[in-house]
Amino acid sequence: VLSGGSVVSIYSENEYESQDLDFISPADKNKLAEVMYQIGFSKQNKYFAHPDTDYFVEFPASPLTIGHEYIPYKDCAVLQVGDGKIHLLTPTQCVMDRLAAFYYWLDRQSLDQALMVAKQHVIDLRKVKSWSKKEGHLQKYDEFLENLWKPR
Repeated sequence: VLSGGSVVSIYSENEYESQDLDFISPADKNKLAEVMYQIGFSKQNKYFAHPDTDYFVEFPASPLTIGHEYIPYKDCAVLQVGDGKIHLLTPTQCVMDRLAAFYYWLDRQSLDQALMVAKQHVIDLRKVKSWSKKEGHLQKYDEFLENLWKPR
C-alpha cells in the first residue's frame, strides 16, 4: 500500500511533491530487496535508488498502521494506473497519516500536508476526530480543524 508523502502528492495534485515512494507490504523484506535489485535499484540506507529516476522507494515496516491503529489492506483505496493498480491510503487515511506525524513529532509540514488533502477531498472528519481521541491528541485535532476552515 502506497503511503506517506507520495499519497499527499497524488491527492494534492502535486501541490506537495514527494521524492520518495513508501510502500507498506507484508512481503518478506529480503524478497522485496531481491526484486528491487532485479529491476535495477540499489540499496542506499533505508531507501532503494535507481539511476534513471530521482525518486526513492522505501518499504516501511508492516503491518499498515496509522498512529496506533491497524489499517486492513482491504480498507485502502485502489488507483488504476495503465494496466495495473496501486493500492494506496484513502484521502481520510492520508490525512490521519500526516496528522500522526504532526501529533507525535510536531511536524508542521505534515500538518500542512494534511490540510492540503482535506481542502481538496471529502474527508470523514468524525473518523479523524475519533482516531485523534484514541491517539490522545484532541487538542492538536482542534488545531487542524481551525486551520482547515481558514481560507488559503
